[in-house]
Amino acid sequence: MAALVVGGLFSAAFAPQLLLDPGTVVRWGLPIATVASELAIAVTLGGLMLAAFVVRPGVVLSRTLTVSGIGAGVWAVSALARVVFSGANTVGLSLGSEGFGDQLGVYLSQIPSGRALLAIAVIAAATAVLALLVSTATGALWAAVPAVVALVLQSLMGHASGSTSHELAVSAMFMHLVGAAVWIGGLAVIAVLRTRRVLDGDDLAVTVARYSPIASWCFVIVAISGLVNALVRLGGWSGLSTDYGVLIIAKTVLFVVLGGFGWAHRTWVVGKLAGGPAHATALFWRLVAAELIVMGAVSGVAVALGGTNPPDDNAPPVDPTPAYLITGYPMPPEPTFSSWFTQWRWDVLLGFACAAGLVVYLRWVVRLHRRGDSWPWLRTASWVVGMIVMFWVTNGGPVVYGRVLFSAHMLQHMILAMVVPIFLVSGAPVTLLLRAVPVRKDGTRGPREWILAIIGSRYGRFFSHPLVAAINFAGSMIVFYYTPAFEYALSTHIGHILMTVHFTMAGYFFANALIGIDPGPSRPPHAQRLLLLLATMAFHAFFGVTLMSGDILLVPEWFGLMGREWGPTAIADQQKGGGIAWGVGEIPTLLLALIVAVSWSKDDERFAKRRDRKVDREGDLEMDEYNDMLKKLADRDGRS
Repeated sequence: MAALVVGGLFSAAFAPQLLLDPGTVVRWGLPIATVASELAIAVTLGGLMLAAFVVRPGVVLSRTLTVSGIGAGVWAVSALARVVFSGANTVGLSLGSEGFGDQLGVYLSQIPSGRALLAIAVIAAATAVLALLVSTATGALWAAVPAVVALVLQSLMGHASGSTSHELAVSAMFMHLVGAAVWIGGLAVIAVLRTRRVLDGDDLAVTVARYSPIASWCFVIVAISGLVNALVRLGGWSGLSTDYGVLIIAKTVLFVVLGGFGWAHRTWVVGKLAGGPAHATALFWRLVAAELIVMGAVSGVAVALGGTNPPDDNAPPVDPTPAYLITGYPMPPEPTFSSWFTQWRWDVLLGFACAAGLVVYLRWVVRLHRRGDSWPWLRTASWVVGMIVMFWVTNGGPVVYGRVLFSAHMLQHMILAMVVPIFLVSGAPVTLLLRAVPVRKDGTRGPREWILAIIGSRYGRFFSHPLVAAINFAGSMIVFYYTPAFEYALSTHIGHILMTVHFTMAGYFFANALIGIDPGPSRPPHAQRLLLLLATMAFHAFFGVTLMSGDILLVPEWFGLMGREWGPTAIADQQKGGGIAWGVGEIPTLLLALIVAVSWSKDDERFAKRRDRKVDREGDLEMDEYNDMLKKLADRDGRS
């Protein structure tokens, strides 16, 4: 709160407005309610994270969920206060003004920000109930889902909503909010549990040791997303001299201090807490107290930033083109071979996911080699190639041209659903995880336990079943392209993210059922796999031919009004996309068929080798019984 007051006074964020001033109570009450709301959601999400991944079942888990529920209750109350203050600030009326109630109703029912804030308050109340009702790690994870949805809604508001770099700003803001909430809230809940004597001795040491790598990932997420947010809004080095830039510098300095505390925890405290020496516990508490104070200061500065106008308002161009009005971006140049690799549109969320997948996989491989175990280099190379290709598809030429050309969108779809999954499945990530990540024996669920639980659940078994995976892989294309889902994926960033995740996972499940070695689906015999592949690809070819011969434009208000001055017409480009859906799908299909055939041959060879070893060890019992039968038949014929 002190940082909020200092930052607000410095940037004049709380100064009276020239027009429609809502009054002193609203000007100060809104940021205070925002700080309380954001710290409360941090406690909620951080506590649910600890319950799902860190603390032991029993009393510790129960108390953790109780703290999370109380935090969610505070979040609901402060979020509701934020709704009222935000409504008063928007309509420019004080809380006691005549007609304020009617104007607040209009704000909550017709203004997008009002509806979003009201939805967040409702979600907070629902999360409080869920957190107090559940009693398991699985329940804690389900209770965290609505809290994450609330952060999605919050990331769509504020400066990110009006930025010309809307998608980049929204992704960065979402990562920033989630990373900060888990980081701050996790440490705060640990502190609360320790002061209540719920965590003590070995429990405290284990909890802190498991929280430490989570905090490290949160530090990286907040750093990357904060850098992207600053670059979007500062508009260059000159922006640092503005009030907004000074607050950015203050927040950066505080953030570096937080990184130093995290390094101190990992270097001095985590290893010493296991033995339980008093000086280590005292050092831990001094660091936690200072770290929580700095975290609160960062939160206060962040809210002051939200109430300060950035130097670069990212205003749209004065004379926007049709492509800009539809997509929010200028029309890219006519595609050439080189432009597919030189045109980039960064998505920090998907890009970070690809980089994190690469880093985690390679760390697991290094961990195996350090303890003397081997891992096939071809599997490592396959995973690396898959991550690189996915990064290019989600940040490079396919996503740039996929917004203006149906054919480019179809190329992106085919690579996500048919090319990337083959490389990822060949990398066998689940098998590597099971070998590299240690088993937990205290009833908690780490990455290994959660993956096994998901694979063994009825939902995991259902979606990974070869027949279901094939139907989902082929049928979801029809559902996607011939329903409003296609337009939603084109026109909204959330729809684009959901489309990317869905088709990548659908292709992964299908490829894993055919050529995977990871545990999970009950894979059919190789002959049935080939039949399933051919049937699915025949349906896929039929879909491509339908697009090639069709003369009705999909999403005409998007592709038909783009105003392109190069390339084919919209309907001709759509027909070209049908050819891509048919033609590009043939190469991955052939590759899958070859891998299935080679796997079939190797299985036959392994079976023959096992039989030969059994014969050498026990004799050929089957052949001996067959010869005995022939001998008996011959003797019977002789007697006849």
